[in-house]
Amino acid sequence: MDRDYKMPEDDDALLAECDVTTFRATGPGGQGVNTTDSAVRLKHRPSGIVVVARRERSQYLNKKAALARLRKRFAEQSYVATERVPTRKSRSAKERTLMAKHVNARRKVARRRVDPTEE
Repeated sequence: MDRDYKMPEDDDALLAECDVTTFRATGPGGQGVNTTDSAVRLKHRPSGIVVVARRERSQYLNKKAALARLRKRFAEQSYVATERVPTRKSRSAKERTLMAKHVNARRKVARRRVDPTEE
């Protein structure tokens, strides 16, 4: 897929870049499903992305849904995550953590019961 590709804003222009296939949807719906070719498959030629829409009983509505899915899938593929930069704690932050542990430990030692042999 070309990185410099700009997807058209207009649905008609985007549809011109796609191979459109209609077929019969499957599933519940009885005679309406069995007789009409309402499901739509779009293959976007420049990117090779294929989407299918078959939920609605209308081919027009399925085409609109497929175009929306195509735009969404294209946006997902063109997203490039930035590389994570590993970070370290500074020396002073490590020292503060150790000092806090040291203070906590002394506090706990002070709470202990005094042993009679130590008096």
